[in-house]
Amino acid sequence: MSVGTSGAQKAPRAREVRGTPTSRHGDPTTGRAPADLGIDPDDLPDGLVVADEHGVVICFNAAAARITAVPAADALGRRLDTVLPLEDLEGRRWWQLTDPYGGLAIRNAQPERNLLLPGAREVLVSARYVRTRPTGPVHRVVVSLRDTEARRRTERSHAELIATVAHELRSPLTSVKGFTATLLAKWERFTDDQKKLMLETVDADANRVTRLIAELLDISRIDSGRLEVRRQPVDIGAAVGRHIQAYVASGQSADRFLLRIEQPLPALWADPDKIDQVLSNLLENAVRHGEGTVTIDLAPSVSPHEREDGENTATSVTVSDEGTGIPEESMNRVFTRFWRGSKRGGTGLGLYIVKGIVEAHGGTITVGRAPGGGAEFRFTLPVGTPAHLL
Repeated sequence: MSVGTSGAQKAPRAREVRGTPTSRHGDPTTGRAPADLGIDPDDLPDGLVVADEHGVVICFNAAAARITAVPAADALGRRLDTVLPLEDLEGRRWWQLTDPYGGLAIRNAQPERNLLLPGAREVLVSARYVRTRPTGPVHRVVVSLRDTEARRRTERSHAELIATVAHELRSPLTSVKGFTATLLAKWERFTDDQKKLMLETVDADANRVTRLIAELLDISRIDSGRLEVRRQPVDIGAAVGRHIQAYVASGQSADRFLLRIEQPLPALWADPDKIDQVLSNLLENAVRHGEGTVTIDLAPSVSPHEREDGENTATSVTVSDEGTGIPEESMNRVFTRFWRGSKRGGTGLGLYIVKGIVEAHGGTITVGRAPGGGAEFRFTLPVGTPAHLL
């Protein structure tokens, strides 16, 4: 093993480093940061392990102790390869492969990679080699450790998304394939009414696939911060009215809906298509999962970024029903992916997208219990006047 050349030389049983050895303002020969910064390694969110020129650990912060399950008192003064017996995913000893003290003199760092601690515990590791001069001997080895739990959660979320998409696509595509194959094989045997019914079913399933693909594109844009908002003047009252008329035309009773508008509403600049998407989702949830009257309240409000003069610079939209509502323990998960509540149906992505759209407009959205006992969703949008009109 090439890490460390003197196991007898012990470092002080205290943290020598008060800042990161690579600090822009620190002394590269000592690895110390100026005292006025007042940085304690234990304040860092990631694990920090520092070894001296002999490969002896001189800094082992609290995060490193938590990640490795090795107390700092047991790590300080011991050799780096002993404290961190890291292996790659193929079982090879990482310190033998990288050889920081005896390897290439031009090497200054090791990129982050997934390595294993004893017990097959995964950890993300990166390293920096601090030299007193270019190509000179290594004066410090600075190792950063990060837990892999966040990455695991992301991977689980992606896997769940793929499974959901595969499930949601399989049903309509199976229907489309079945009806089209039947029509092609036995076209002459069906009446015009039967053909029309089959084609209408194919059309509905194709629309379902199109909506799912649109949802996936929205999620991709929201997650990457690329959701574009094309602001135009929006009459929010008229937009809600159109949705209500569509439900009435499809067979819902007009008495099922109550629209209340508190005037005057401030002029609203927003993306009309995306606001329609928000309204469609919230109203569909209230109609499908709620009971009784669906009430939509439009009122002037103070912007989420409240002005000092308290002027109404936003519009709030509240959609409530008189059903059983959302259980208290589920309210903090309503806007997460795949939340469907007690009644199954849909992809569970709609409210996640709604939240992303509202926040892309600079607004906020909340969920609570309505006066009638059902669910109440309230989102607030700032007027959002384009800068070139101010």
